Amino acid sequence: MKIILREDVANLGKAGEVANVRDGYGRNYLIPYGKAVLASEKNVRQLEHQKRVIFQRQAKLKASAEAVAQKVQSLQVTITRKVGEQEKLYGSVTNKDIADEVAKLGLELDRHTIELHEPIRSLGVFDLPVKLDAGVTASLKVTVVAE
Repeated sequence: MKIILREDVANLGKAGEVANVRDGYGRNYLIPYGKAVLASEKNVRQLEHQKRVIFQRQAKLKASAEAVAQKVQSLQVTITRKVGEQEKLYGSVTNKDIADEVAKLGLELDRHTIELHEPIRSLGVFDLPVKLDAGVTASLKVTVVAE
C-alpha cells in the first residue's frame, strides 16, 4: 500500500514522503490516526501543497521545542529519597518521578520524553537527555539526595 506521511513516523519516514507499507499497518494505524493518507492520484497532486503546510507546521513545532529546551536546560531537579547502606536508595527514581518533579517547577513534560534507560538507584547528579518534538534534545540535570 502506498501512503503519504502527514507527520514523521519513526523507522518509516518524514512528513511529506511517499512510503510503501503493509496494508494492515496503513489501514489500521497510520490512516485512522491521521499520520498518513492514501497515495491516490488526487493526493499525490496535493502533495506539493501539503509539503509546504507540513514544513511550516514543523518549523513552528521546532521553534516551540527549542523554547521548551531552553527552559529544560535551565532547570535543576532535586529528588529526595530514603537511603540504606552504601548510599543505595530504597526503591528507585523513575522517569515518572522526574516528570512529576518538573511539573512542580511549572513545566509539563511527558515522562516518555525523558530518556532514562534504567531507574536511578543511587545518590548523585545525573544529566538526562530529554527528547522533544522535531528532533530537539535538551539536557536535564537531576540531583538525587538523601532524605
